[in-house]
Amino acid sequence: MAAGPVALQLRSRSLPAAPLAQLARELRWPSDFLFVNDRVDLVPHLGAAGVHLPSRGLSVADARGLLGANAMIGRSTHSPTEARAAWDDGADYVFLGPIWDTPSHPGRPALGPTAIEHAAPARVVAIGGVTAARVERCRDAGAWGVAAISALWTASDPNAVAARMLLCLTGSTDRPD
Repeated sequence: MAAGPVALQLRSRSLPAAPLAQLARELRWPSDFLFVNDRVDLVPHLGAAGVHLPSRGLSVADARGLLGANAMIGRSTHSPTEARAAWDDGADYVFLGPIWDTPSHPGRPALGPTAIEHAAPARVVAIGGVTAARVERCRDAGAWGVAAISALWTASDPNAVAARMLLCLTGSTDRPD
């Protein structure tokens, strides 16, 4: 299996639409791999691939109605049951987590990698405490992808960490250049 592209989720709970759109333009991230968090209105404006909905946000059906059949729609979930429900509602993928304890969601209990298995048939992107050393466990549990915040933000070389994560996700033994 070849590694997929690295997608970027544009997320800010405090920026209004105009500054968020300006940030997206300044990032110069390929729009085919850009997802906007909870801002369905910005997806067509930015030519983004899709939207990522919070667990208690707009319904997948409503987002699909606004964006059309070609947009990718994801949903944050916090249990295998929620993940399967979002999948059944038409989400193209689900973030499931936290898989491990994470500083970005203190106090939220870790689900453990077996939660990924229990979320099947949903396309799970594992999130929460994911590090390069843990990616293979996510993959082996059936994860479609992984998402990371702290592992990248705190790394001295985020590019190398991301490359290692991709290699672990695909099971490749090749080393990044």
